[in-house]
Amino acid sequence: MRDASDAQLRSITGALFRRKQILIKNIRKKHDQPLRLREAEGVKIISLVDNSIDFLSTIQRKEVKSFREWVKKPSRLPIAEHGFSMLVRVYDGNECHNILFDVGSSPSTIIANARRMRINLTQIECIVLSHGHYDHFGGLSTVTKIINRNDLPIIVHKDMFKKRGAASPNGTIRKYPDFPREEDVKPAKYVITKQPRLIANNLALVTGEIPRKTGFEKGYSRHRAFINGEWKPDPWIWDERALVINVRNKGLVVLSGCAHAGIINTILYAKQLTGIEVVYAVLGGFHLSGREFEKRIDQTVKELEKIGPKLLAPSHCTGWRGIYAIYRAMPDGFIWNSVGNLYEL
Repeated sequence: MRDASDAQLRSITGALFRRKQILIKNIRKKHDQPLRLREAEGVKIISLVDNSIDFLSTIQRKEVKSFREWVKKPSRLPIAEHGFSMLVRVYDGNECHNILFDVGSSPSTIIANARRMRINLTQIECIVLSHGHYDHFGGLSTVTKIINRNDLPIIVHKDMFKKRGAASPNGTIRKYPDFPREEDVKPAKYVITKQPRLIANNLALVTGEIPRKTGFEKGYSRHRAFINGEWKPDPWIWDERALVINVRNKGLVVLSGCAHAGIINTILYAKQLTGIEVVYAVLGGFHLSGREFEKRIDQTVKELEKIGPKLLAPSHCTGWRGIYAIYRAMPDGFIWNSVGNLYEL
């Protein structure tokens, strides 16, 4: 089937957006009061899977260590792939919780990298998937079998189970790999929610669906979902969520998988949900690569400068143009994320 014209797409996506915004406003009414996200004493974040590796460059921030700085005498070096995964260890006093945020795109890379970083994956007590694209769920079935816990929750959104793809200029659809079925992740279990959810004994927050407030973060126009026997526009990718932590005396730490909601919308919603204005760090994919998204780089950078995080580690789908623009604007806070980076915030 040939793709709809641009005018038709604008009409369809506009109608879908208005309908969804009405629904999401009803959800937001339940969260007018800030959620009781506990202050964490600190958080350690390890880059398990990402698109790039740099074991040689120096890092000028004491909070960040490269793989060779914190893994002593490694037997082998970790590897990169087009995918994303971060291990999050949030703690307060003697209390510590291990969260896996996304699992990369292949069944093997996250496992190999965890071994080379000497990470015990069986300590993970919760998996959070940012959204239902293959480069974020590809290692799921392998990871759940290694963890092998009957009560292991995998926090997902119902839209992740859609058949999805991307439209080419000639109208053909490039279909994405299917999301794993529940039997594929046993003995773990899916926890399906579109609302904000506190986890790790209230030390971490999954945002739920993210409202779209900015005028320039307009979704992904070529994104498609297979519904009722045909490919239909699915530009907003409502299943995109972020992970948020409030570090004592520092502020919010926001982790993004791809930021299909827009990284500025994501940060604004994290502030709204928690009632906390200070954003200390933002890490992960900002989705500023590709012809459609690179037009948003300048405005995104301007808004990031207004927010003023002390640490910025854009990676994965941000793309080199977006990463370079962020570095030029905020060099003191910028970190080039590499597989194996350890952030102690």
